[in-house]
Amino acid sequence: MEHPILPLRDAPALADEAAVWFSHCWGIPAESYRESIEQCLRREAPVPQWYVVRDGGRLLAGAGVIANDFHDRKDLTPNLCALFVEPPWRGRGTAGRLLDFIRRDLGAMGIPRLYLVTDHTAFYERYGWTFLTMVTGDDHLPERMYTAPTLPPASGARVPPDTIGP
Repeated sequence: MEHPILPLRDAPALADEAAVWFSHCWGIPAESYRESIEQCLRREAPVPQWYVVRDGGRLLAGAGVIANDFHDRKDLTPNLCALFVEPPWRGRGTAGRLLDFIRRDLGAMGIPRLYLVTDHTAFYERYGWTFLTMVTGDDHLPERMYTAPTLPPASGARVPPDTIGP
């Protein structure tokens, strides 16, 4: 059974749980995630966006889209970030579904291209991402930058509601 992908803009009751979960996954203070998720919930712009996948009462995967994922190429925006799938759920297509959903969702919002930084060397290519260039992270270390065009909504799929404005 595939678990639904939930944009947090449509599930604001999960905002605090998601901030704590992302913090636990990545070791970044929950307050940083809370601020970005709150900005997403205000629907003032297409970015940032946050997504989670739930299995009953727990989060099993998630990712975000922010303007810049802490690197020196501010022109390469927006950035997919914080993609994480809990170990028991890896290898089941969850990451691929989440990446595809996000590309379609941001495409429906008029964003033509996404970027991401990673130390993976083959994972994202399986899902339509291509290596673009090396960038320098805020920690002054080199990171691999990937890019992918956004996608049109799936045939027969509901286009997500406009995220700009009230």
